Amino acid sequence: MTKLVEWLVGVTVILVAWAVVSFDLLELRLPDTYREVAWPMPLYLLVSFGCYSLATVGYRVATFNDCDEAARELQEQIKEAKEDLRKKGLKM
Repeated sequence: MTKLVEWLVGVTVILVAWAVVSFDLLELRLPDTYREVAWPMPLYLLVSFGCYSLATVGYRVATFNDCDEAARELQEQIKEAKEDLRKKGLKM
């Protein structure tokens, strides 16, 4: 099962549960307080998902690995390019 299918199944289950509670589709005769809490729930979930996404991106940026070997290789290539340009007559 791909991640997309997992997310779609999860969202569908939550949406069905929300619709059942909000619109009393199964005539469960739940107290009105349940409906009052359930009605803005999609907005709360959307805000929670946004916070989770922001925290995940922030964590991944904070723990991004440095590539010391690649940095050294790039510096060498820059030096070689500068020397090649100097040989061709470019003044820096």
